[in-house]
Amino acid sequence: MSRKGWLYLGFFVLLLAGFYGGLMLATDFGKVELPVLSKVRPFRFVRQDGVEVTERDVRGRVYVAEYFFTTCKGICPKMNRNMRAVYEAFGSRSDFLILSHTVDPETDSVARLKNYSDSMGVDTSRWWFLTGGKADLYRAARESYLLDSQENSSRNISEQFIHTQFFALVDGDGQVRGIYDGLKREELEQLKKDAASLLGSSPPSQQTGGLP
Repeated sequence: MSRKGWLYLGFFVLLLAGFYGGLMLATDFGKVELPVLSKVRPFRFVRQDGVEVTERDVRGRVYVAEYFFTTCKGICPKMNRNMRAVYEAFGSRSDFLILSHTVDPETDSVARLKNYSDSMGVDTSRWWFLTGGKADLYRAARESYLLDSQENSSRNISEQFIHTQFFALVDGDGQVRGIYDGLKREELEQLKKDAASLLGSSPPSQQTGGLP
């Protein structure tokens, strides 16, 4: 090939590289845009340390929401072992939280949640255990986090009992961006990747925690 041919080839390669480089920047190549599933409505709950918290206290922070109860002998212990893997994946980041809401506020008092959180041995500035009025807790599960069907709200609140294994991922603007099965390894790994994306960080290394 002549010198002129090499020059044309080099120019073409540079032009092609520039085109694809610009395309990657313009489309944020490699980053999956998570859908907005719902908007978290205003709430007012009480944390395991007796402090009242609202949606304003989580503004600007990415968090995972779940529902459990302390006397559960079935899926709840498995869920929270798996949630610990999510908790540990993000180290000591102050912009990431876990919110565990009780579905049995008559049993799960503030003191009981404090004992439960102590038994978990986690940093409670990063993992909150919440109680409140049953109607408010259930309304948040259904209308904000989409963790239970709203059709189940037709019965008297005293007869209702939510028992869900799903986790909701919420961004810093209070928007639910994903729902994940808290008992499935692949969905837990996807949750960690999606949370990292919202936080603007690299996906954490795989940590299976209590997963089989």
